[in-house]
Amino acid sequence: MIAVGLRERKKTETRAALAAAALRLALEKGVDNVRVDEIAEAANVSPRTYNNYFPSRDHAIVAGITATRALRVTEALRARPADEPLVDSIVAAFAEQYREPPSEALALITSTPSLREAYLDSVDVLEPPIAEVVGQRLGKDPLGAAVLAAAVSAAARIAVQRWVDVRPSGLVVVPAATVEEHLREAIGHLAPALT
Repeated sequence: MIAVGLRERKKTETRAALAAAALRLALEKGVDNVRVDEIAEAANVSPRTYNNYFPSRDHAIVAGITATRALRVTEALRARPADEPLVDSIVAAFAEQYREPPSEALALITSTPSLREAYLDSVDVLEPPIAEVVGQRLGKDPLGAAVLAAAVSAAARIAVQRWVDVRPSGLVVVPAATVEEHLREAIGHLAPALT
């Protein structure tokens, strides 16, 4: 039993080290100048081990940001008042993460098409903690909570995608509407299921 816990912790640490190295190298050298073998070397693992954790360089770079964001959304969601409508708690927890000025890492993601795609795909890392809160607050069974969490994750992805409006020319336009307004609109469609 202890060995499984240690193994899982080691896997988590290796994934975090790879993600941190990938993001650091992308910020230092530019996304196009980072190679998988450099990321693996920076994290003290083999390229083969790297491939067990990430399907691409872009996913590793994005993981450097999303892991931290997932923790912050989860903490914010759990800290919301229990008597607050769940849909409001979810919108507030997500919006809180986007109110701060974009970081250098987020600017890198929004300006690189392949990273934007990987970033938008990564919102699903938030599903397990959202499912846990939905299950607790609404008394849903694990399947029902997981389905609602997946719906929230999809709504958040669409809201962020609309907030960072990327034109076919590659031009990134941040619209006048706030990310919170986009989140409220998208997640609002789920309000009947989240009550």
